[in-house]
Amino acid sequence: MSDLPRKAVTRTAKLAALPLGFAGRATWGLGKRIGGKSAELVARELQQRTAEQLFRVLGELKGGAMKFGQALSVFESALPEEVAGPYRAALTRLQDAAPPMPTRTVHAVLEERLGEGWRELFEEFEDKPAAAASIGQVHRAVWHDGREVAVKVQYPGAGEALLSDLTQLSRFARLLGPLIPGMDLKPLITELRDRVSEELDYGLEAEAQREHAEEFAGDPDVVVPAVVHQSEQVLVTEWMDGIPLSEVIADGTPEQRDRAGQLLARFLFSGPARTGLLHADPHPGNFRLLPGPAGADDDSAASWRLGVLDFGTVDRLPGGLPETIGACLRMTLAGQAEPVYELLCAEGFVKKSIALDPDAVLEYLLPIIEPAEVEAFGFTRGWMRTQAARIADPRSPAHQLGRQLNLPPSYLLIHRVTLSTIGVLCQLGATVRLRDELEEWLPGFVAEEE
Repeated sequence: MSDLPRKAVTRTAKLAALPLGFAGRATWGLGKRIGGKSAELVARELQQRTAEQLFRVLGELKGGAMKFGQALSVFESALPEEVAGPYRAALTRLQDAAPPMPTRTVHAVLEERLGEGWRELFEEFEDKPAAAASIGQVHRAVWHDGREVAVKVQYPGAGEALLSDLTQLSRFARLLGPLIPGMDLKPLITELRDRVSEELDYGLEAEAQREHAEEFAGDPDVVVPAVVHQSEQVLVTEWMDGIPLSEVIADGTPEQRDRAGQLLARFLFSGPARTGLLHADPHPGNFRLLPGPAGADDDSAASWRLGVLDFGTVDRLPGGLPETIGACLRMTLAGQAEPVYELLCAEGFVKKSIALDPDAVLEYLLPIIEPAEVEAFGFTRGWMRTQAARIADPRSPAHQLGRQLNLPPSYLLIHRVTLSTIGVLCQLGATVRLRDELEEWLPGFVAEEE
């Protein structure tokens, strides 16, 4: 039996207690105010206590609750600094860790999926997990041929837990709204729920990882571990060391931050062009900064590479990213309001029943695509907060126009991945030559010569 709570009623009770906890702390805060503490001090204490409870529960439950927390963590940059401070440490913890599954459960899964002689497949196997994620945990081992490997073992009952958590979270998504001002969390939860079956299927994950590993084999910038073995609930891949991106965010040098940011942008746009697949889970726990290959100058920032993990969630884009995105970006930067508006209408971003001012749409888009306008752009939390505030403020024209735009289903995952990646770039505080990557990899961004 797994320590992952398997009965929906158990998990639902823990999640249902969250809104009650929020309400209780509000009452506690009122008492503190009456007792003489300032509103600002009380608010900060409330924020910290709320964050601690929310993310402790999400982490303990793993499953969909933890996945929701990880998805939220990449949007931390959008929070006002006075709110982000108390949340940042709790958010970051969710990117890499969760309470481990008991050793006996791990062994039982390995015996069931790899056979009674599963130990003979390994020269060494570490019972203590090296990492934990939303639906499984990773153990370091040595394969029988001497290769160091990562063994990902799925939690028993993970599928039931994912669906139960996300269903329950969607019921009080509105109460979580203050976590990310201006963002409707319910569609995010719905989309995570829609991806459950794909992420539980290690066969699909292995296939996506193999395609990436083959395409990026020998690449000077991106490293994807090869798949060694796969069976239901167990995935064995080559081990990859390196500095987790969460550590680069916390303590990295400016050179590490800039290099990691450049490579993250490069992978976002080059991956679909080269493999027809979009890595759709870009939280920092899935990336590593690696030293250059043997013989490279290890002190040179240009030699560092980006290691990419976890291909459980991908978007299949056989033709790469839609040409519409590149064309719309190019024309917006050129100030072509009418053609941009026509393209948005044709693709369903503006519904037929709505008529908007093309110049107003252009004014709405230009600040968002500022990073593509310059040779190199410095992504910062301040810039992200400014964008979030502009769109979130009900009094602003941007908020009012944004409410009238539509996001077609085929662009939903692309939009979330792009927004998440930008969030990570802002956490890194990286200066990135984004335009270079767009010109190289994004269809439609460079106009075709007539």
